[in-house]
Amino acid sequence: MIDKKELREIALKKKREKGLTWEEIGKYLGRDKVYSAMLLYGYAQATEEEAEKIISLLDLPKEMKPVLLDAPMRTPAQPWPPTDPFIYRLYEGVLLYGPVIKDVAHEIFGDGIMSMIDVKIFVDKVIENNYPRMVLTFNGKWLYYSKW
Repeated sequence: MIDKKELREIALKKKREKGLTWEEIGKYLGRDKVYSAMLLYGYAQATEEEAEKIISLLDLPKEMKPVLLDAPMRTPAQPWPPTDPFIYRLYEGVLLYGPVIKDVAHEIFGDGIMSMIDVKIFVDKVIENNYPRMVLTFNGKWLYYSKW
């Protein structure tokens, strides 16, 4: 039986071969493009319906369905420190501006943290002054620290 890593490699190869975009896959699944990528990368657990649709869309063997249905092991695929420049810059943004974001968030919400379990992540493109800009949104539930 294959694991999530092998499934990811096969699914991403099929995506490329078929010339599909994450936007197209998301629309087919009825999900956002980022969540759809999370499913194929093995960072989210597919429902029965999602698994069937993925297998059909990508012409995957039916034996891969149980792997899509398995709860993922959410361990980072990147080394530390990250070596991919894009991923490194995301880390850099958090390392550099994290204290500022934390201070502003605590001023707005109080003492707590943003959930990464109950989070929606969106990646969008806008044009500003004739330059493309990436808009990265983490929309997470605010969790307050318990007081007892």
